[in-house]
Amino acid sequence: MNGSRRNNKNNNEEKKENMDRWLVTYADLITLLMIFFVLMYTMSQVDVKKYAAVVNSISIVLTGQAISVLDTQGPSLAEGLSGQQIPEGEGEIPANQGQLQEVKNLIQEFMETQDLELGSGETGGKTTKLGEYIVVYEQERGLVISFKDTLLFASGSDELTPQARSIIRQVGEALKDLPNYIRVEGHTDNLPIHTARFPSNWELSVLRASNVVHVLQDEGGIPPDRLSIIGYGEYRPLVPNEDDLSRAMNRRVDIVILKQKYDYFEPPSIE
Repeated sequence: MNGSRRNNKNNNEEKKENMDRWLVTYADLITLLMIFFVLMYTMSQVDVKKYAAVVNSISIVLTGQAISVLDTQGPSLAEGLSGQQIPEGEGEIPANQGQLQEVKNLIQEFMETQDLELGSGETGGKTTKLGEYIVVYEQERGLVISFKDTLLFASGSDELTPQARSIIRQVGEALKDLPNYIRVEGHTDNLPIHTARFPSNWELSVLRASNVVHVLQDEGGIPPDRLSIIGYGEYRPLVPNEDDLSRAMNRRVDIVILKQKYDYFEPPSIE
């Protein structure tokens, strides 16, 4: 009798446990539904600027060309994107193409009117125009002001000449009111350097860019949080390093005013 009662008791407990199992399944289902609706809500809240910037960056990496998601004619994932164009003229974004064109015209006018005197070793003691040593051109990422190294530094040195400091200061004053991020990029040729100060071309390119940034900040008035430094050494040449002329073209410091649509890829400042 006792054995039979124990068996009945065990059977009743098992039935009770089995009847409660549906609660586990129900809880799992509710959790999955909650996650599903959270994901649906997140996907509906697309940041248009960030979405366009991500798509454009991926296109540049994969194809070497920029693409605007705003050119598509079909339905768009982001609300308001289908069939529209990114404004590059006057509009809500102050750092647009129109303002960069104004800066380009201002720098080119400055180059054409500024007389430049280099030492007899460079120009034979003759006066030349600044435009022979600075090139201004546009890229997808923004406006590039490229300085030949002979304008800024003595050979194998990172110290700016007084004349170079004055020129960079005036360029900085022309750029200080733009809200764009500005990169200063140092480049060298492929001739090796190995000194106590410059173990390689990496150090030379970085320190040259650094000294230009200090003038842009301290004398040109550009806020430091908009400036950054990159040293490419010999590894981003404009042309193959085949002779003295081509190597001279590759030795340069570029000031790059980035278009504001690339702000998303700059590290944010935390205050």
